Amino acid sequence: MVHVHALPGTPASRLSIDKIASIAAEEARLLVDAGFDAVLIENMHDAPYVVGPHDPVVTAGMTAAGLAVRKVIGEKVALGVQILARGEREALAVALACGASFVRCENFVFSHVADEGLMGEAAAGPLLRYRRSIGAEGVAVYADIQKKHAAHAITADVGIADHAHAAEFFGADGMIVTGSATGVAASMDDVRSVRGATMRTVLAGSGVTEKTVAGILEVADGVIVGSSIKKGGVWSNAIDVKRAKAVVKAARGR
Repeated sequence: MVHVHALPGTPASRLSIDKIASIAAEEARLLVDAGFDAVLIENMHDAPYVVGPHDPVVTAGMTAAGLAVRKVIGEKVALGVQILARGEREALAVALACGASFVRCENFVFSHVADEGLMGEAAAGPLLRYRRSIGAEGVAVYADIQKKHAAHAITADVGIADHAHAAEFFGADGMIVTGSATGVAASMDDVRSVRGATMRTVLAGSGVTEKTVAGILEVADGVIVGSSIKKGGVWSNAIDVKRAKAVVKAARGR
């Protein structure tokens, strides 16, 4: 994960877009040098988040960051985009502009209540139509399954396997399973349930550490790592190269 610094117009914004892009590119370089196969950029420093649609400066800032990252990591390393909150259309546009290969969508199927507010409509139908309309069919959509930082009481009668079935039926290219919050590990029972429910790629998306990654990869196809590769294990800190290399080494069993 590259957590892009706060964009213009957000409460924590302090940097120019050029500086934001430069920092994102440097963090991406460190991750690739550590051995990661992909880089996912996300506007996590923009808290408190608002539910999209978003101001054009968010799309512009993330595009600048994405282009800078792409230049550093080259064409062989996968690049992904997520825009919080409910910024899946903007993320898709950024991905198309940057040559990214995937986006992460937190509200692909079913409604839920997030800390940003009500995610009242599923994104799948409008998003995949938008993807077709802009010629971005080559950009994969990875769907969060019962996403973190949210209450799912409104769909309490829908199990996580059924959630995954619905996401696959509606055209998700992959599934992401998380714990309840950033840095909280996904339940392995949940990962197994989703793995058993879909033929699509399954990623564990939170709480992955040097100690747990090998076991997770016995079930999941891949992992998204954010907090544990940062200094002190805190997502908002800078990349800790030693921690990043340790996760890669553990994942590859050497």
